[in-house]
Amino acid sequence: MEHLLLLLLVPLLGLVNCDRPFVQRGFWDFSMDDPNVQEEEEASGIFPTSGAAESEETFPFYPGLCPFGCHCHLRVVQCSDLGLKEVPKEISRDTKLLDLQNNQITELRKDDFQGLHHLYALVLVNNKISKIHPKAFSPLHKLQKLYISKNNLVEIPPNLPPSLVELRIHDNKIKKVSKDVFNGLNNMNCIEMGGNPLENSGFEPGAFDGLKLNYLRISEAKLTGVPKDLPETLNELHLDHNKIQAIELEDLISYSKVYRLGLGHNNIRMIENGSLAFLPILRELHLDNNKLSKVPPGLPDLKFLQVVYLHSNNITHIGVNDFCPVGFGVKRASYHGISLFANPVPYWEVQPATFRCATDRLAIQFGNYKK
Repeated sequence: MEHLLLLLLVPLLGLVNCDRPFVQRGFWDFSMDDPNVQEEEEASGIFPTSGAAESEETFPFYPGLCPFGCHCHLRVVQCSDLGLKEVPKEISRDTKLLDLQNNQITELRKDDFQGLHHLYALVLVNNKISKIHPKAFSPLHKLQKLYISKNNLVEIPPNLPPSLVELRIHDNKIKKVSKDVFNGLNNMNCIEMGGNPLENSGFEPGAFDGLKLNYLRISEAKLTGVPKDLPETLNELHLDHNKIQAIELEDLISYSKVYRLGLGHNNIRMIENGSLAFLPILRELHLDNNKLSKVPPGLPDLKFLQVVYLHSNNITHIGVNDFCPVGFGVKRASYHGISLFANPVPYWEVQPATFRCATDRLAIQFGNYKK
């Protein structure tokens, strides 16, 4: 019976890394994100070590309370797809992961998470939440992952737990990010807030002050330019599916640690000469599905650039030195991928030496090919 429960639970909930918008898949490895959690679970016998046999001692029954209709096992309380209109009671206080996605919850009240001091991950995706009490998250002293996407929130919830590491709040109705909403969140390194009707004016000055983010995605919004004053610690910045029209000289001046920049599916016609020079360790650049008429200037000077997406633009000419430095140059990394298909360039006129610093010919996608 316990083995059957495991098979049922594995695909239900996934806590994934920050590479792309959050998608629910399977949940079983949530504790492995944190080595301390993993060590604690293995020491207690709740999570098996790699060599443990599947025995009664390895997989004990869930020892605490379990809300009616939910599945509870290994400190995981799974209450998704039950039509719940509020957070259930009788949740064991040693719960590490609480899954409430795909319900009808409209409000988070003051005492909804009372006593859940050990909660590590809270999933509230795809509910109807529009109201959150200012103290709703106060008991969650160890919460690291909060997934509250696909709800009806009009603002970032106040008083988020200082322990929070990852916030996914895309597909809501947020129009404004106030200055103090992220105060005290010194552990936060990942925010996914795409799919909200955010304009550039919606970010109050200093909204991201104090944050040390590695990853930020503000895609599928209404941005017309790169937002100002984003955290200088960013390694990944994703602004795809917006209305950005140009990259001006100082737009990227503060983001020297970015190695992956997503600007696909915008209206970009111009990238000012010298603007990419502020990204010295850039490895991956997404500029597909824009309105560029030429290859952006400065690519040969980016020593570590390996992937460039330029397909589905208006590029009519490709110069022999658009991608690679002249002579031996200074570029260290070879291109693993350059996509140029679906551009009105006469490909037969492009000189083979144009891609002399690519790994091989298979790294180049040419022609008018479209998926």
